[in-house]
Amino acid sequence: MEIMVRPPRTTRPRFWARSVLLATALTGALVAPSAAADTAAAPPPAAPPAAAAVQTYEAESATVSQGVVESNHTGFTGSGFVNYDNLTGSYVEWNVNAATAGNATLALRFANGTTANRAMDIRVNGTLVSTGRAFNSTGAWTSWNTSTLTAALRAGNNTIRATATTSNGGPNVDHLTVDIGGTVPPGTTPVGANGQLRVCGTKLCNQSGNPIQLRGMSTHGTQWYAQCLTSGSLNALATDWNADVLRVSTYVQEGGYETDPRKFTDLAHRLIEDATSRGMYVIVDWHMLTPGDPNANLSRARTFFTEIANRHKDKPNVLYEIANEPSGVSWSTIKSYAEQIIPVIRNIDNNAPVLVGTRAWSSLGVSEGGNETEVVNNPVNASNIMYTFHFYAFSHREDYLNTLSRAADRIPMFVTEFGTQNYAGEGSNDFSMSQRYIDLMASKKISWVNWNFSDDGRSGAVFNEGTCNSGGPWTGTSSLKQAGVWIRDRIRTPDSFPTG
Repeated sequence: MEIMVRPPRTTRPRFWARSVLLATALTGALVAPSAAADTAAAPPPAAPPAAAAVQTYEAESATVSQGVVESNHTGFTGSGFVNYDNLTGSYVEWNVNAATAGNATLALRFANGTTANRAMDIRVNGTLVSTGRAFNSTGAWTSWNTSTLTAALRAGNNTIRATATTSNGGPNVDHLTVDIGGTVPPGTTPVGANGQLRVCGTKLCNQSGNPIQLRGMSTHGTQWYAQCLTSGSLNALATDWNADVLRVSTYVQEGGYETDPRKFTDLAHRLIEDATSRGMYVIVDWHMLTPGDPNANLSRARTFFTEIANRHKDKPNVLYEIANEPSGVSWSTIKSYAEQIIPVIRNIDNNAPVLVGTRAWSSLGVSEGGNETEVVNNPVNASNIMYTFHFYAFSHREDYLNTLSRAADRIPMFVTEFGTQNYAGEGSNDFSMSQRYIDLMASKKISWVNWNFSDDGRSGAVFNEGTCNSGGPWTGTSSLKQAGVWIRDRIRTPDSFPTG
């Protein structure tokens, strides 16, 4: 049989930005606690009753320092908005009373009629959770937009402060909404049922030592589609789709991490916390693509995984995918990279499974004429690891299927990316061939993640175009493409998690 060879990404990258506007989407970044409380804060006003779900806090009712309440621009809610003085350090601070502790989605509604970014620091209980957060132009003072992030709140009283970081001051701020709902009860979640995962033999096993299969979705590149990763969409993924795992794809190039390491590391932090609060496992995907040699980004990978591991080392739900799709290099080159990065993680987090990309776009070498024997005969010198395999069912036929089947009997395999379309994630869906893969993975308990949870124009994105900018609907099938309906059905079937 003729082997379907995946063409080099340099001639036809599988995923590219539809619009530069996507790269400036305002939806969310989260920076973990890193700064001391601002001791100059004015005493907060009395807190409203503890909120049970989404609560709106008007800016004009908050504590304002170096700003004024105005109502001369239409479109605001409540009785007005806060116009920051053109000074660094001007701020608005809300007093928020949470019924329970946990992660909350914070959405700040603002207008910026200038062309300049009016950046602000966001602090929760005096701790910096977003540094120099962008509040870009909305086109007019009467045009309002929303910036969303996730942060941990404690039970009871909390302070949330937005402080201008430039001499232009902040944007006009209308209100803050706080969503402290949507957290799934721990005992009913995949993480609640399975706890800390480990590799046992050729399988992924739960805290009871039983082999399990995780099923879930991958984000698209967070530099383009962060607006698809909201409180509502992730709630739907956890509770309507019943997903076990979210893969967070941080592209290294292609307008991603290398352009702003702080921004994209913060965004990864936020999404890890989002998955954690919903009881899902999360794969931290170092989405290296071009160049195909992972060693080209070795220094960046060290920096990224050091911070990620330090922040999340105590979580039982994190898996590290250290090289998305190596290509054009030998297995020995990839192995050398893995044996340098894995110790970086292990020195900090000794429990989490590490996922190692394989040759030829994580095809175990098939897309470049090889097969699984190169890994079987020369495995990475590390424990608690799995090897990744990617396929696109319309393009990748029996050779790929059979290679995955043979490999899974010899080495631990995890399918961290697949689609029902061609290798570009577009075109017609081959649901018949896809089901053969699904059946194989079920029979051998190979965990899998589908590409991708966005509204990209290709057929491989699960949502119809425009869904994310419209804010849903996220549940049900009305917003889903054919592939979305099909994959949701297969994620939704009951898990078989043996815990005894």
